[in-house]
Amino acid sequence: MEKLIECVPNFSEGRDPEVIRQITDAIEAVEGVRLLDVDPGRATNRTVVTLVGAPEAVIEGAVAGVRRAGELIDMRHHSGEHPRFGATDVCPLVPVAGVTMDEVAEYARELGRRLGEELGVTVYLYESAASKPERRNLATVRKGEYEGLEKKLADPAWAPDFGPATFDAKRGATAVGARDFLVAYNVNLNTTSSRRAYAIAFDVREKGRIRRKGNPLTGEVVRDEKGEPVFVPGSLEHVKAIGWYIEEYGIAKISMNLTNIRKTPIHVAFDEVCRKAEERGVRVTGSELVGLVPLSAMLEAGRHYLRKQQRSLGVPDSELVKIAVKSLGLDDLRPFPAEEKIIEYAIAAEESVSRLVGLGVEAFVHETASESPAPGGGSVAAAVGALGAALGTMVANLSSHKRGWDERWEEFSEWAEKGKEHHDRLLRLVDEDTEAFNAILSAFRMASGTDEEKEVRREAIEAATRGAIEVPLDVMAAALESMEVIREMAEIGQPSSVSDAGVGALCARTAVLGAGLNVRINAQELKDEEAKASYLDRAAELEAEAERAETEILGIVRGKRGRGVGDLGLVAGRRGSREGAKARRRQDGSEAPPGAGLVPPGSATRGRAPDRLAGHARADSPSLSGPSSTSSTSSPVASPSSPSAPTQTLRPSPRTNCSPPKRRTASTWLSLASRSSMA
Repeated sequence: MEKLIECVPNFSEGRDPEVIRQITDAIEAVEGVRLLDVDPGRATNRTVVTLVGAPEAVIEGAVAGVRRAGELIDMRHHSGEHPRFGATDVCPLVPVAGVTMDEVAEYARELGRRLGEELGVTVYLYESAASKPERRNLATVRKGEYEGLEKKLADPAWAPDFGPATFDAKRGATAVGARDFLVAYNVNLNTTSSRRAYAIAFDVREKGRIRRKGNPLTGEVVRDEKGEPVFVPGSLEHVKAIGWYIEEYGIAKISMNLTNIRKTPIHVAFDEVCRKAEERGVRVTGSELVGLVPLSAMLEAGRHYLRKQQRSLGVPDSELVKIAVKSLGLDDLRPFPAEEKIIEYAIAAEESVSRLVGLGVEAFVHETASESPAPGGGSVAAAVGALGAALGTMVANLSSHKRGWDERWEEFSEWAEKGKEHHDRLLRLVDEDTEAFNAILSAFRMASGTDEEKEVRREAIEAATRGAIEVPLDVMAAALESMEVIREMAEIGQPSSVSDAGVGALCARTAVLGAGLNVRINAQELKDEEAKASYLDRAAELEAEAERAETEILGIVRGKRGRGVGDLGLVAGRRGSREGAKARRRQDGSEAPPGAGLVPPGSATRGRAPDRLAGHARADSPSLSGPSSTSSTSSPVASPSSPSAPTQTLRPSPRTNCSPPKRRTASTWLSLASRSSMA
């Protein structure tokens, strides 16, 4: 996995767009750096910048930004609501993917060394990169702020980790750290009183407030044996908070740093501030995220508020994000652009990778029909499987909110969440199958002039072929697993949706058998005979299990026909009628038996299984090319030609919109309204 880290430098300028732009231009000029967010705050006179990339590129980008900030920002003329002690106040590194915290701490020390040696910046290390335990806390490192920095540097106990120990009046100092994902979060209040805001902040922050004798506001401070003030802890762990009045909006806010969102998630902090505010006669009107936030935090918040409503949690991520935004009031002061504020979405937008699952239905069909060999049957099988799993999820969600079934909402919600996992996995496999096929093409195009090149090419082709087998095997397994949800929803879901569960079963079986064809054709190119046999055996097992599961589910659906659901019986009847007609034609010689005319071994035709594979499946597994066992053993149903058969009229659904989604264009960073920021 590629190593990916994030850097979140906070620059002490939030009011001059030109200065901010010059700093971010310097960062963006570094190859390999992706600038994800620029968040200026007028009241704080501070801009939070988020960049991401490989560690080496991010370090270069940070050095470039700090260098330009030192040239443009003069701390002698700086004022703002936020604590600060330098032109680049803090510059933390955060692990994103493929990297440990220990590694990120080493990268932070390397960054600090370069800032000190190359730029002559006074540098203190904090959090996981700290050189001493007493320097882990940023508030301790920054205590006294810019105004007290000269005195601090005169104390040998506070000699910097890198750079000069002399006071740089223009640039101040910079804190470089390595930390977990920190969420800078503001909660808006319906008061102008900074006193009330501070009181609420002291109520919730982990550090709490100073203990006093007698009067809690004016009484004598209680001190420990070392003479240090004793604090009464607040109600939230891993939370730093202050209160302030924001003249820009004419309201007071609670400004928080959530330093461990696994222990204290965003929604927990929001709800607690609401509770403490209400105790003091203040109402929360909304909140604001400064910088970027992990998708997981937004999804967790969405589930939390749906759970309070006793609604199903197995809804799309976009719906969970919407619920989170509305419940937290993240659009209270301005719109919340999820594609810019959620880190995974912002990274995906920067990568600009074309994904099949991002296409609309019409565009996906046209892309499949084009002259390009990919997407092919494997991607289509995964897409069909995703639709089948989605139908099972839909029945669970509908059942969870069914009138009169309120006491069962959690039962169905759990099934919906399982279904969502299945269709999300299958959606990922849509693109993975095409990527696996492209990997084979790339391997075949490798140079083969020398013996060494031939060997490297051979190994690459073998490895790519394994990938092109394992991806459709994953499709088969995922589609089969989704049938558990589909079966349960056919059995216990709301009766009016039983046909949807039946269609889901048909889709899942199609996905299994369709992906199985890809396994079989690609396995023929594998040189490792033992691995080939193992792959084909596994495919045959999955096919047989899917056939049995489909038979069971359709049996449940047909069993509910007496309660007004007969459409799946009609489908099964048509299939049985067709298979019966085929059998009669084979008996009189007018139609070839199954398997006749298949492409011979070695054919280059993509997607068709050679006839020598027909005998590889286990004896108890149905043939892919033969009649379905379910149709030959199902109970008699009306055929389409029977006078009693219902007539179906096909017409477009008014709910369906197959046009490709419009891609939103992100606005210029600095055109955003200025907003408050935290380190």
